[in-house]
Order: sequence, then structure tokens, then C-alpha cells
Amino acid sequence: MLHLLERYRFMVALIVLIGMFPIESCSQNNKKAMKVQHTNRLSQENSPYLLQHAHNPVDWYPWGEEALQKAKNENKVILVSIGYAACHWCHVMERESFENEEIAKIMNEFFVCIKVDREERPDIDRIYMDAVQLMTGSGGWPLNCFAMPDGKPFFGGTYFRPNDWVRVLQGIQSAWLSEKDKVEKVAGQISEGVRSNELIEVKSELKPFDLDDMKSGYENWQKDFDKLEGGNNRAPKFPLPGSLQFLLRYYHASKDRSALDHVVLTLDKMAAGGIYDQIGSGFARYSVDAIWKVPHFEKMLYDNAQLVSLYAEAYSLTKIPEYKRVMEETLDFIDRELSLPNGGFYSSLDADSEGVEGKFYVWEKSEIESVLKEDAEWFCEYFGVSEKANWEEGNILMISADKNEIAKRLGISIKQFDEKVKEASNKLLSKREERIRPGLDDKALTSWNALMIKGYVDAYKALGKQEYLERAEKAMHFIETNLMKGEGHLFRNYKDGVSKINAFLDDYSFTIEAYVALYQASFKEDYLIKADRLMKVVMAHFSDEKSGMFFYTSNEDPDLIARKMELLDNVIPSSNSSISKSLFVLGIYLEKETFKERSKQMLANVYERMLKVPSYHFNWGQLFFYLANSTYELVIMGDLAMDEKQKIESLFLPNVLIAGSLTESELPLLKNRYVANQTTFYLCKNRSCKIPVTSVEELLDQLHEEFKYI
Repeated sequence: MLHLLERYRFMVALIVLIGMFPIESCSQNNKKAMKVQHTNRLSQENSPYLLQHAHNPVDWYPWGEEALQKAKNENKVILVSIGYAACHWCHVMERESFENEEIAKIMNEFFVCIKVDREERPDIDRIYMDAVQLMTGSGGWPLNCFAMPDGKPFFGGTYFRPNDWVRVLQGIQSAWLSEKDKVEKVAGQISEGVRSNELIEVKSELKPFDLDDMKSGYENWQKDFDKLEGGNNRAPKFPLPGSLQFLLRYYHASKDRSALDHVVLTLDKMAAGGIYDQIGSGFARYSVDAIWKVPHFEKMLYDNAQLVSLYAEAYSLTKIPEYKRVMEETLDFIDRELSLPNGGFYSSLDADSEGVEGKFYVWEKSEIESVLKEDAEWFCEYFGVSEKANWEEGNILMISADKNEIAKRLGISIKQFDEKVKEASNKLLSKREERIRPGLDDKALTSWNALMIKGYVDAYKALGKQEYLERAEKAMHFIETNLMKGEGHLFRNYKDGVSKINAFLDDYSFTIEAYVALYQASFKEDYLIKADRLMKVVMAHFSDEKSGMFFYTSNEDPDLIARKMELLDNVIPSSNSSISKSLFVLGIYLEKETFKERSKQMLANVYERMLKVPSYHFNWGQLFFYLANSTYELVIMGDLAMDEKQKIESLFLPNVLIAGSLTESELPLLKNRYVANQTTFYLCKNRSCKIPVTSVEELLDQLHEEFKYI
């Protein structure tokens, strides 16, 4: 990361460059109605986000050789504008600036304008996001970055009001014409910063991973906990499922109750809040406030996939009934609104409908009264609905009263009250379907589909519902049919029968994790074989042999100005932490010591960072718990292996890797362990096994001896 003083110097230079030139105003009052239908090159793309801009008067190009070569041939600055289909402020900037004829004229005359869907091309987004964060200290979408004809960035930001946007366009062009040497110098410095942003110090000596090392990092993280509302003590509030899964594992390993208490508080508050769609289920992207009330209304597949996994694990540990409800309802939402007919999953639902954020989801009290009649009074009390409305566009439903008190007043049981809530919600859901729906981003992304597959598998393990496992297998068949080419090569995207972007590391890593999860749930060894096949592709085309880490892009793809490594865990875990976990787990299942050693090297490289800031290395932390606390292998062999497995996998056992078979198997963990007409359990650790047992009760005794709380 560049030193703050260097970043400051970059920004001063750029501000001086732009500030030197006269500024012309372009207000909303000057905006002319579009008299003709414009069509640009984005009309030939299949990304929903790019197609949203296909009829702007801006002469947009998709990222590719045609646009890059044009910039070089005409010596023009490149404008890289990045967003995604469900992004509210992307829509706002499009309406205000990119549909404005006068502004488009300036953009077309002076720049080569490139539109990028960040979800399809995260490799491009990551480079220009890093550049903007180096320049400004923050980032977001829409992301607008100006670059040299060779792609090196030198100025950028996020959303600009129309007046400011015109000022920036004119300033950049003037600087390019008269101060090119300064622009080139800044571009060189920023590009070097982007390239060095995630340099890895290779640890030549691998020290033992010790659970006590994590204590100070956790204690520092604790200071950021919101003790009243859950999550981090700030607004906006983002659900970070992986960080809460880390805390469940920290509790499991340390028995520190504060970690579990924080997870429970957070999950309770989210499930009761406006961030959770109380009528149609599913979670929004984030809450703009500190109490989970007002969501940023877009619904993303990756959030809901990971939150299903989180609630499944939390339910396995706590058996809190609300977590089961949230799991089931969220999967109903996925099935109803984000599922392709042929088995895959769509990407997202927009925040906006009819150009207004959240309009689809909020209610006037009179609407609810007209639908629910005599049930409206208690319903409005329970969900905090008022005549005045609790938000600018209407009432956001969030649980605001104690169900026990309302049920007692109504003279019914809690179970009957829950049934009444469900019945009333279904009536309102039917009424809501009459509204104009938010836009659907109907592309499918391999990595996000893989996360959703794992979500279904985790729900299956927690609840034992066979249909969840079948849905996960159907989705994996979708990936294999539509997003896989040859022997283990993947595509990134799919829409309308077309897949054309080569996969990135997260597409491989999350699909490998999904394969391993499917094996654990089904005992179908073919899933492990396919996971191993994908890992061989990763090792061949993404590996950095010098550091032991992996690049985000394949060596088969065209070069960008930097070849990045993804290390920090965020809303979506980093691809390096994901692949490191899979190397370790596959190393155990397939007895591949080189995989396990590579995994340990990767963790050693980030170990010091992880201990200091576990909140952004939480997925690395899951690997840490494997290594510091040692994994157990649980082998279940025999005709009833699948039936008996369900009794065990519904428990929270994060350090137990389950394997098994109904028959003889050559899998290393299973070889020579089958006994005819008998179901046998083998619990092993560090190549040492307890006495084989033949009943779940005896196995539970062994597990209790190891983990105490079983």
C-alpha cells in the first residue's frame, strides 16, 4: 500500500491539474429529452448491466481490444466506468449524466468510454478500484476512473453530480492536452501502487499455528462489536457471514462465550430487521443505519447464499427455531425469484422499481388494512407499521413488538401466532406481486452459483431435507453443463445459453468447495475426483510458485496493467483463502501431502496479518482452526452410512471432516474399513483412531469426550 503522504501528493497534483481550467456548469435544467433512440456497441453484449446502457447517447464500448486500440490510435484518455445491474447510484448517474445529450457529447468527443460489469469482470474492477482507493482513500460504485491510452489510471472517483462530472471531464481533457507529462508521472506512480498493493512476504520458516496467538486479535475485534444491535458498531451495517462463521469457530475452539453471544445477537437483530424482507424473505445488501432497519434494497445471490450457510451453522449449534425459519424462507425466496429453469441461479434483484429505491417493498398502513382486514391491527403492531410511515417511501416492515405479549392478548399459542403471521404475510406477498417488480439481473456467475450450492448443502446438513441436497446437485449439473469446457476449465458467466468469459480464481475455488461439500453430503466420490480435476487447472494456470499463493487471473488470459492476488476476506471471502482451505481438505481426503503443505505455506504468508486483523482474514481463520486445533476424520462405513451420517452432520462440528461409503472404497480414508452387514464409525485425529464403534450413541460419547458440548 502506498504511504499516505504519497497518496496525498498524487491527489494534490491531480486537483491542481483540473483546477487550472475554466469550469462550465451543466445543471439538470439544461438536460434535454432524448429525441431519438441511441444504440451503441453494448447492444451486442449479454450482461444485463451493459445492456442497461446500450441506448445511452454515450458511445460506450465494452472492455476489449477494439476500445483499447482506439485509445492508442487516437491518443485519447480512456474512461473506465464500472458498476452492476442492481446498483442504485449507478442508475442515478446514468439518468443524470449518461442519458444527457450535452454531457454525452463531451464524453464522446474527448474520451474512449468503456463500460464494465464488475460482476462479470472483477479483475478489471479490482485494478481500478485499487487505484481510486489509493487516490481518495475510499471507493464504491459507480466507479469512474480515467486512464492513459495504455490503461494506466491517473484520476477517479465514484458518483459525480452532473455539474461536477462536466467539470471533471473538461479538466481531465485540458490536463491531457497541456500537462501530459504530469499526468503520465501520476499514472506511473498509481500503477506501481496498484501492482505493489498486495505483495506477499514469503515465510521460509513455518512455525506452529497456536490458538493462543488469536486471542489478542479477537480482543481487538471485540472492541468494534455493537453490543446492542449486533454487527460492527457503525453505520451502514453490512452482513459479513464469513466473519460470523469465524466467530462460531472461535467459540468452538476457545469456549469463549462472548463470541457466540455476538453471533446470536447479530443474527437475531438481522432476522427481525428491515434488512430481511419480512414478507417475501431474503436479505438486502446492507442496512444504511445502525439498527438494521432501512436496507439498501438490492438483493444479491452471494449474500443470501452465505447467510443460509451461516444460519445453518448457527442453528446446528444453538437449535434456535428462528434460524430454521430464516433458512427455509430464504431458500423459498431463492427458489421463487432467483432460480433459472435449468438449475442455476440468477445474480440479483435491483434496489429500484419505477425509478424509486425500495418502492416495491414498502407499505402504506391503509394498504395492509385493506388486505388483512381484522388481522391488520396486530400485524401492524408486530411489524412497526404506522399511519405516518417509518421511512420516506412508506413503512419498512421489521419486528417491533414481543410476539409473546401479542399472542397472549389474542389468546393463542406462539405456534398459532407464527401461523397467523405466515398466513398474513402470504396474503401481502400475493398483493405485492401486483406491483411493478425490481429489475432482475438474469446472468449466472459460476462463483456465486457455487456459493449457493454450498448454502443448500449446509441447509441439508442442518435440517436433513433431501430436497435441498437434490437442488444443490441440480445446480452443480447446471455448472457442469453450461459453464465447464473440456477437462476442468470453467467459464465465469452464463446468460441465454452463452458463456464467454474465462473463469477467475474464485470461480474455481468456490466450485471446488461446493464439490467437496456435495461429497460430504452424498458420499459420491465422483465429486472429489472433479474437485481434484479443477485443482489441477488452478495449479497449472493460476499459481505463483515464488510465493505459494495464486493469482486471480489465469495465465491464459490477456494481460492487464497488474496481475492481482486476492488476499483480504470481505463480503465475499478471498479466492486465496478459499483455495487454501480446499488444498488442505482435499489433501486429507486424497492423501496429497503436497496440497496440505502448500496450504500451510499460504497461511504462514498471511499469518501475521490475520492475527492483527482477523475481521478481514476470517476465511483464513477457518483454515487456521483446522491447523491449530487439528482436524478429526470421521469415517462411516456400511449399508446405513447415509442414514447414520445425518444424525451426526446436523451437529456443529467444524473441525470434523466426514467421509464414508455404503460399500468397499479405494479412497485413502476408507480403504479396508468396510465390514459387511455392519455400520462402523471410525473417529481419527493425527493418524490415530479411537476404537471403532457400531452405533451413533457410542460415537456421540466419543465426540462428547473430545468436544464436551455434544
